Amino acid sequence: MIHDQANYERETEDVREPLLSEKGEESVDVGADSPLPDDLTRDELTLPAPSEPEIARHYTRLSQMNWAIDAGPYPLGSCTMKYNPKFTEDVAADPNAAVHPDRSERSTQGTLELRYRLQEFLAEVGGMDAVTLQPPAGAAGELTGILVAKAYHEHRGNDRSEVVIPASAHGTNFATAATAGYDVVELPSGDDGRVDVEALEAAVGDDTAALMLTNPNTVGLFERDITEIADIVHDAGGLLYYDGANLNALLGRGRPGDMGFDVMHYNVHKTFATPHGGGGPGAGPVGVVDELAEFLPTPQVRENETASGYERFEPEHTIGKVHGFAGNWLVLVKAYAYIARLGDEGLADAA
Repeated sequence: MIHDQANYERETEDVREPLLSEKGEESVDVGADSPLPDDLTRDELTLPAPSEPEIARHYTRLSQMNWAIDAGPYPLGSCTMKYNPKFTEDVAADPNAAVHPDRSERSTQGTLELRYRLQEFLAEVGGMDAVTLQPPAGAAGELTGILVAKAYHEHRGNDRSEVVIPASAHGTNFATAATAGYDVVELPSGDDGRVDVEALEAAVGDDTAALMLTNPNTVGLFERDITEIADIVHDAGGLLYYDGANLNALLGRGRPGDMGFDVMHYNVHKTFATPHGGGGPGAGPVGVVDELAEFLPTPQVRENETASGYERFEPEHTIGKVHGFAGNWLVLVKAYAYIARLGDEGLADAA
């Protein structure tokens, strides 16, 4: 396994073959009969003309510079990761998965069924009542969840201006709350690295819209006082938000909804089989308890109430769209395939 690119360069310098042989160039006259003005054309364009073995060596060499599941696990930071199987990539590469988002409901019933079933899978995993698949990444899921919470408070006439966030939380939590227009109240950790319950009691009040929490938290510790934490926030009229970064640790063993969380996002690219890193791709579905479902982004998918099949619909007090309806569709396809193949026991084994 190669860990030091500089050493690799030195060790292989004398055995590498150049991409082009000395005679491996040919000139192409691109100026003849060009419809472009003369000042935008050149008479000759020198293009590489490598042999077939040289091309094979070049791309093989490039592939060996990339990290891959055949070389080892994905070594990403604090967020809990898992193995990303190749079969989900095959499923997403199936031509039948390439469905244009603007096609009619009648001609995309298979797509709508997959979306509906994935919503149900994720709701069951999280202990939620409704799920939107629209947000295209974890940070977008965070913002969607907090905007849903904000819409809920505004609809009820609650004037809430603050979001409480532990000091150990992901940086995106602070940015999300501020982006949604809230003041951030930073909550210090206790000596054991968990939420300081006394500090939480002092921090929440009539201005508290939500507490954003990861469990297990960012340093990998399970918040043992989670039910007490939930009661404190709810008694103040706030909502409890679950950051799904470390959901892998709970699969099949515990559910945020059962702990008292009201809204959560799922990093399906981390928890359900899309390799994470390099800026994407990702998907950040959001789950909510029943009283928040009417504020989810539009459209949602449900079983058709008057005929067989599935249909799109607009929640009564929706916050609107946060992305295109299909979200990051192929990431969702991989998540569905992963969950369906592993089942309950398999997901618990992954955790």
